Amino acid sequence: MVIVAVQTWDLHLPGCQSLKEKRSVLKPLTGELRRALNVSVAETAHQDLWQRAEIACAAVGSARPVVEEMLRAADRLVQEADGVRIMDTATAYR
Repeated sequence: MVIVAVQTWDLHLPGCQSLKEKRSVLKPLTGELRRALNVSVAETAHQDLWQRAEIACAAVGSARPVVEEMLRAADRLVQEADGVRIMDTATAYR
């Protein structure tokens, strides 16, 4: 059985004063998520706002505990990211 999970984070980026600064905060974060966890990551909302972002991470595996651990690791990376405050998070399984 294939387990698919998507986790989203609604983020506040208090130090960003332009879309370029926003990109300089998000790009390293999304790149690290991809490299460290081999997951798909995308900015999914608030693309036109300087200090807001929503990113989503999709993980696929054959067992739910494996996918859950991937998402916990992703959440730790987002929590530890410089210049990012998590406002909300949500997880969906299929």
